Amino acid sequence: MRPLLLTTALLLATTGTLLAQDHKAGHAMRADQLQWMPAPSALPKGAQMSVLSGDPGKAGSFTIRLKAPAGYKIPAHSHPTAERVTVIAGDFHFGMGDKLDEAKAEKLGSGGFVDLPAKMNHYAFMSTETVVQIDSEGPFAIIYANPAEDPSKSQ
Repeated sequence: MRPLLLTTALLLATTGTLLAQDHKAGHAMRADQLQWMPAPSALPKGAQMSVLSGDPGKAGSFTIRLKAPAGYKIPAHSHPTAERVTVIAGDFHFGMGDKLDEAKAEKLGSGGFVDLPAKMNHYAFMSTETVVQIDSEGPFAIIYANPAEDPSKSQ
C-alpha cells in the first residue's frame, strides 16, 4: 500500500487553490473567517476542509477543520503520524479496525475528543452534519486498509 500524501501539489490539483493559509504565529480566527473548500481527493467526496494553521502538505504541526454531511463515511485507514480529533459540532462516529463497522463504532458529540495513534487502522462516519478539528504532523498521509476503498482511485 502506498500512502496518499496531501502535498501542496496534490492540494492544488484537487481543490484548484492552495489550502495552506498564510498565518502568522499567534493569529486568531473567528468561525466566520474560515475559508472552506472541497477536501482533497484522498478523502471521499462531499467534505469540506479549512486550514487553521500550518500546512498539511509540509513537515510540521498543522490544524484543520473538516466539515462533512450526514451519512459521510471514511473507510478504514491509517496515518504515519498520530491524529487528534476534536468534535466541534455534530455527531462523529469512529472505530478501530480494518473495516468500517457501524455497530462497533463509538459516538462522540460536540466537545468530544479522540487521540488516534500513528499506524492504527480506524474509520469514521457522521450521522449528522459534523465539523471536526484535526491536529497532526505533516506531511499528512492516508493509507486505506483496503486499497479498493481509496476514493482517489475512483474520482
